[in-house]
Amino acid sequence: MRILLVEDDKGIVRFVKKGLLENSFSVDVAYDGETGLRLAIEKNYETVILDILLPIMDGRDVLKKMREVGIQSPIIFLTAKDSEEDLIYGLNLGADEYVTKPFSFNELLARIQALLRRGKMVSPASKLEVANLFLEVDGHRVFREKVKIELTPKEYSLLEFFMRHSGQIITRTMISEKIFDYNFDTSTNVVDVHVSHLRNKIDKDFEPKLLHTVKGVGYVLEERG
Repeated sequence: MRILLVEDDKGIVRFVKKGLLENSFSVDVAYDGETGLRLAIEKNYETVILDILLPIMDGRDVLKKMREVGIQSPIIFLTAKDSEEDLIYGLNLGADEYVTKPFSFNELLARIQALLRRGKMVSPASKLEVANLFLEVDGHRVFREKVKIELTPKEYSLLEFFMRHSGQIITRTMISEKIFDYNFDTSTNVVDVHVSHLRNKIDKDFEPKLLHTVKGVGYVLEERG
C-alpha cells in the first residue's frame, strides 16, 4: 500500500513515516504543497495524509486541485486547527478524515485502516459507461454505440482502468504501474503506443471523441462539451 505524506514538519515526518514503514506501508514524502500536488497527479496513492499549513501551496488548495483533476484517493487532513469551522471547511473540500495535532500514531493508523476497509466494501461496477461507450466487466465485452469492439487483453485492461477513473487525469506512470506492472521508463513509448492503438479502436470511427491527451501529463477519458 502506497501512502503520500505531505508535511513540512520534519519531526512529524520522521515520526509518521517510521510508523507507516513498520506497518508495511510504502511512503512518499513531500515537504511543500506544490510538490505534494505533483506527486499526487503523477502517482496513484491508496491514501494521502495532508497538512493544511504548507509552504508554497496551502493544503486546502492542494486538496481542492486534487479533486478538480479527478483524484479520488482518500485524504486525511493533519492540522493544529481544531475549530468546528475548520473541520467543516476541510470536509466540504473533499477530505475524508481529519486528525488534529498533537496526535498518536495509533489514532492515525486507525483512520488509515478504516479508510482502506471502507474502500474495499464498495463493490466494483460490473458495467461501465462513458457517453456511448460501454464495457461489460463479466463478459469482457466492449461496445461503442451498438458496435462491438475487439480489444487485446492489454487494451481491455487499459480501457477498464480509464473507465473506472473517467474524468480523472491518468499519468503514464500510473498506467505503467497498474497495467504493465513495471517501473516507468521515460526512454520508451510503450504506454503511448498502447493508448494510440486503443484510441484508434474506440474513437476513430465514432463521436464524441472520448480519449484525450493532457499535454505533458497523460490522458483522460471523458465526454467534452
